Amino acid sequence: MPESKKNYYQSLYEVATAVNSAGEPDAVLHSIVESVTKAIGAKGCSLLLLRPDRRLLIHAVACGLSDEYIKKGLLSADESIPEALEGKPVAILDATEDERIQYREAARKEGVASMLCVPVRLREEIIGVIRVYTGEPYHFAEDDIHFVSAVANLGAIALENAKRYHRLREGYEDFRRLTF
Repeated sequence: MPESKKNYYQSLYEVATAVNSAGEPDAVLHSIVESVTKAIGAKGCSLLLLRPDRRLLIHAVACGLSDEYIKKGLLSADESIPEALEGKPVAILDATEDERIQYREAARKEGVASMLCVPVRLREEIIGVIRVYTGEPYHFAEDDIHFVSAVANLGAIALENAKRYHRLREGYEDFRRLTF
């Protein structure tokens, strides 16, 4: 079995274990982007979530990217690889020239050459994207796309679990206040 496929299986196992843990949501999400970065050998990875109005993407967690790049400006859902928010994975060979990249100059300064953007889907609703960034031009293979898509699905489950945990915790605190 090729080494990259072994890494993908190991990384999927690690992500599934993190999602299944009772860990803090931020730690679980961070382990997801770290696992993707490591498995692909990428420069970095980020998980971006759609705001409720579905007009902007917000960085939830990132790995391997500078704060300056992460805070470069508002990411418009309509101007920043919109095909991914329609449910299609998008591989971009040259992030500094492709017009679907909203901040091409920032990508150049950050040293981002290629990018893969995969939708994060919870049931039938797209709630965000996972982006993988490489420092050298890279043709993302089908295996890469399938791996990141599987991780994106696990990330959606992690986010749903975090919401449920938060609601359960609030309910428990309310119960304790009423009974003690």
